[in-house]
Amino acid sequence: MKKYVFTGKSEDDVLNEALESLKVSEDDIICKFTEQKNGIFKAKKYEVEVVKKSDIDDFIKDFTLKLTKDMGFDVKIEAKKRDGILNITLYSDNNNLLIGKDGKNMSALGVIVRQVIYNELGFFYKFNLDVGEYKLKQQKNLERMAYKVARDVAKSKIEAKLEPMNSYERRIIHNALNDDKYVYTESIGEEPNRCVVIKPRED
Repeated sequence: MKKYVFTGKSEDDVLNEALESLKVSEDDIICKFTEQKNGIFKAKKYEVEVVKKSDIDDFIKDFTLKLTKDMGFDVKIEAKKRDGILNITLYSDNNNLLIGKDGKNMSALGVIVRQVIYNELGFFYKFNLDVGEYKLKQQKNLERMAYKVARDVAKSKIEAKLEPMNSYERRIIHNALNDDKYVYTESIGEEPNRCVVIKPRED
């Protein structure tokens, strides 16, 4: 993954030089600024290390393909950008094994890729990893369940406590009902038994 370094008299000067040289917008890159100290009587200089987001995305795709191949999977990859975030979906010759029970193998794969990116960049880079649309299907199922329970709570005025979920699943429930006029959500309990409660709003 290529990193570009530029220096100048101010952060603005350095950033503008980087954007002009790489022919990109500020949204297309990730920058790390450092101030260069050159002694008491010398003017300060600023250095910026720049990485293109497109290069990071390509690195993630290539590394994920290599890693799954080394694990013995024949994988095809589909990558899309949504709201500036890379979404990767893998299709393998054995999706069930790559996903694992309750998505544990898929989650472990994501942890490995994220750690490698962190080791390369020094910071975490957000992306989504799915296998065979497992997460997408899970999200839709959870949203359907949330809407159904929300309707029952709104009608009965009795709160409903859902089964324990991980943070990812709870976030789906919260997001699905965030703008609901008749109910609201709260997370209660301690991990691994933390769950969402859907409550009726007061009239």
